[in-house]
Amino acid sequence: MHVRFVYMTAGNLEEAQKIGRELVSAGLAACVNILPHMNSIYVWEGKLEEASEVVMIAKTVEARVADLVARVKSLHTYSCPCIVSLRVDGGYAPFLEWVAETVTK
Repeated sequence: MHVRFVYMTAGNLEEAQKIGRELVSAGLAACVNILPHMNSIYVWEGKLEEASEVVMIAKTVEARVADLVARVKSLHTYSCPCIVSLRVDGGYAPFLEWVAETVTK
């Protein structure tokens, strides 16, 4: 069982909710946390930018990360969305088992 947290951002709450519902409904994630009101400072196309964004954290398994990334990319309005997979090295075993059992293979 190789649980992953996939960190993503969206431009607004509605987009994040749409993506989150799609990932869970499709069995690509056991859960998606949505954290609104995050401020980002970044360089894009050579200019310093600031924007309000929404953070999403999807709980999934390693075997589904590629499919999850592809689905997010197909739904996302950004041309280069932030989507990064982070390995979970430990935690509460029953929760990790629930993630692994809930995500469809």
